[in-house]
Amino acid sequence: MKYMFASDIHGSAYYCRKTLDAYKEEKAERLVLLGDLLYHGPRNDLPKEYAPKEVIAMLNEKKKEIYAVRGNCEAEVDQMVLQFPVMADYCILNLDGRTFYATHGHVYNENNLPPIQEGDILIHGHTHVLRAERKEGYVILNPGSVSIPKEGNPPTYAIFEDGVFTIKDFEGNIVKSIDL
Repeated sequence: MKYMFASDIHGSAYYCRKTLDAYKEEKAERLVLLGDLLYHGPRNDLPKEYAPKEVIAMLNEKKKEIYAVRGNCEAEVDQMVLQFPVMADYCILNLDGRTFYATHGHVYNENNLPPIQEGDILIHGHTHVLRAERKEGYVILNPGSVSIPKEGNPPTYAIFEDGVFTIKDFEGNIVKSIDL
């Protein structure tokens, strides 16, 4: 099964469209959203085409294909307008026999590890910095940010298929890849 991971849309209709176009082009079967879907947050500038109502409509069209977790910018009102669950701090996915602990990153991260076991995978957004590396006992992944990337990174998303986690930009270029 092919999964797409994306994080930190922050209400950008432009980047939400690009994310959903990539999802369609990749022919992924599920879209895992790692939080901060609608609001830009007080520390960020407004992203390109900031239009949360448009983002709501686009994401709701894919409600049966989305798994999502709560970011630090999500609020109860967001759950009132989104037609898929967004208020869980994490979800645990078993993908190709591997355990993914998916979270936003503001609560659980490498400085505050969730209850993961040897060989598990921690995947989160929040930092807006892409990452794919092995740590002692686990793997840490971050698909980067689709709308407000930091540290000179381009807007990115990630694909997990056949044991490989690949971070791509919206032109389809591979930015980073790791065999899991």
